[in-house]
Amino acid sequence: MQKVIRRTALARNQAQRKAKIAAKKEQREDFKESLRQRFAQERLRLDAEREERLRRREDWLRGPLAPKRDSGAIASYYGALTPQALQPPKVPAHLRRKYINIAPGDRVCIMKGKDKGKIGDVIKVDPETETVTVKDLNMVDVHVPEWLSEAYGSQRAYNAVELPIPIDDVRLVVALEDSVTGNLRDVLVEHVYGGEPFLERPYGSTTPRHTRYIAGENIEIPWPAEDKAPQFRDEPWDTLRMEVETPTWVPSLLHPPFESSILDELRNKYSKYRTRHDPEWVEAKKLEDYKEEYLKSRTLLTPKGELRAKLLKEKEEERKKNLDADGNYIMDKETAEFIERFMQQKAAKENTPAA
Repeated sequence: MQKVIRRTALARNQAQRKAKIAAKKEQREDFKESLRQRFAQERLRLDAEREERLRRREDWLRGPLAPKRDSGAIASYYGALTPQALQPPKVPAHLRRKYINIAPGDRVCIMKGKDKGKIGDVIKVDPETETVTVKDLNMVDVHVPEWLSEAYGSQRAYNAVELPIPIDDVRLVVALEDSVTGNLRDVLVEHVYGGEPFLERPYGSTTPRHTRYIAGENIEIPWPAEDKAPQFRDEPWDTLRMEVETPTWVPSLLHPPFESSILDELRNKYSKYRTRHDPEWVEAKKLEDYKEEYLKSRTLLTPKGELRAKLLKEKEEERKKNLDADGNYIMDKETAEFIERFMQQKAAKENTPAA
């Protein structure tokens, strides 16, 4: 028993080690993929800036002889970015911040880029990419498809939108009271950390649950006030709660909770339990049957194949002789005698009185 327990423990530990190694490998691959995406997006941005500087210098040097670039198929959106610029790469789950200390409605100062030093209001925070969108700042022209422009009623081939900014490139702006004058003034907070206590939020709230503080001073930074939650009212066409909570179906092992056709869709595409298959699968099975029949016919053409088929046929006939009318095997005489002797010996032991 001790050996069994030891083997079980060793197997469990080995499985845990393999799982840890696989998890670490997956995390490394996710990190490499995020780096590749980040480098690719950064390369696109740097190439665009470098090309813009070269073109601007060429226009300044050549003057009236400078080439006209905003022509042809790209004339309507020349210089605009592609929609991919609005989708920054996602940060791997194991590398994301535990606490996002910026929420929609906060005031932040941009520390990098063309709008460096400007203060604006945050309108969106994306925890997966760890970026924030600041209202009317870091604006870029993005080329949009024609059908999308028509859907929003715009006649231009590009739209000016806010480009997401990494959280590391912004600083939170907090109004603190001056200890000397007693007046409120805006202060850029270099480091903010989050922690307890955890707040109670209404359903659908975008405010984080944790509380944030200024590092070193332990001054609590209040979250921006949210708009009131929408008030829903009952309408005549709404379903009553009593009707929703009333059970109308009782589960049973005899009848599935949905049609057999739906059950086929939930099963594996090539499952043998399906009652309906795709035409492609049926054609493939027919080809397999034709191929198998063809191979059997080829084997029968040789003497070896004919002998094998003859022996198999004789074996099948011999097996059928041992079956009764119901298809069950007939017990031979030796087996019946053995069972009879065994039953007699067992009955004799049971009838023998104990000493």
